[in-house]
Amino acid sequence: MAAMIAFNEYDCVIGSRILDGQALKGGMPFYKYVSNRCLTFVQNQLLRKRLSEYHSGFRGFSKEVIKNLPLNECDDDFIFDNEMLAQLYFNKYKIGEISCPTKYFPEASSINFARSVKYGLGVLNVSLLYVFAKLGIYRHKIFKRNGKKLDITAKLHYYHREKETTDEN
Repeated sequence: MAAMIAFNEYDCVIGSRILDGQALKGGMPFYKYVSNRCLTFVQNQLLRKRLSEYHSGFRGFSKEVIKNLPLNECDDDFIFDNEMLAQLYFNKYKIGEISCPTKYFPEASSINFARSVKYGLGVLNVSLLYVFAKLGIYRHKIFKRNGKKLDITAKLHYYHREKETTDEN
């Protein structure tokens, strides 16, 4: 995945649980598999693309993508990943796929059925917003070129914990 990005073959690479045909054998719940296939079909039709799936969390991105897309305009929920893929296509970035294993166990996914339904409806919404933006009918904030970008120089406190001072120091 990293090599595909490092050698400028793709700007984003997605690990697909579908390519090797092992998604169900790897424990993916049947309803999630069917939903994945249906949503992917609809998205491929609306976005006029051919990904094997849009819903894997295993992804890699080039620095240029992180720096240039208006990612601060995206939602702060599961739909973020899908909005980002639509932004990539809208901005003519190249997306590649590789096969990755499917392993489902209780701690593997934090999205329950109700949130899965919300996500599915969000996917349909993002796809329609993409179509509207491409047709020039309506450009949602996630597709605006001057949208809010990430500050890649900012210190991320979530990942960098400050050294705690104690009386012993």
